[in-house]
Amino acid sequence: MQKVLVAEDHPLFREAIREVVERLFAARGWALTCLEACATTELFEAVARDDDLDLILLDLFMPGSNGLADLVALRDKVPATPIVVISSLEDLSVVRRALACGAAGYIAKSTSKDAMMQALQVVLDGGIYTPFQGIEPAASAAAADEPLTPRQIAVLVLLAKGCSNKQIARDLDISDVTVKAHMTAILRKLGVATRAQAIVAFQRSGAMPPELQAADHSSVGGLTR
Repeated sequence: MQKVLVAEDHPLFREAIREVVERLFAARGWALTCLEACATTELFEAVARDDDLDLILLDLFMPGSNGLADLVALRDKVPATPIVVISSLEDLSVVRRALACGAAGYIAKSTSKDAMMQALQVVLDGGIYTPFQGIEPAASAAAADEPLTPRQIAVLVLLAKGCSNKQIARDLDISDVTVKAHMTAILRKLGVATRAQAIVAFQRSGAMPPELQAADHSSVGGLTR
């Protein structure tokens, strides 16, 4: 059972987002529990109750909101959970700041349901969605200094060996969604956009096992499942 939290105060937008999420998860054959929050206090109460969320969809400007500070606080509380910002603002600088603060994606409220579904597919497949071409999800200074966890390193090692998400999940005894959540956190920490770039960054860091250093990683795609 996958858990998604929709944090949006406007009933019509909240219902539309929920509909997209339900369609997407049903198409993947995933059982879903969709939680809702209509204010910032409800958001953090929900996260305190359920810290094993698989996805958070966040309106930055709900009642009681502190804007991007809430995103940073959520990242600290649930570092492995992808957080996608849903906003009426389509300003490039806001998008860049949200990505730098650790968002796994930024979706404008003017986006169609089909386009929103495609954006969420990117995130669920372990990528980072940006609404404007040419934006790289550059890591913030805090993220750049944040070390990979032992589990994230284990995921990267298996990825470098050519393992798929399903193989990684089986080897580490975790779910596919958890693997994708780890990948989102890895991309954010390394300041890269694809899995192939993550492997290159991992290789350059010197943390990759010697037996994998000379391997050909060119076949690793950005959204390998």
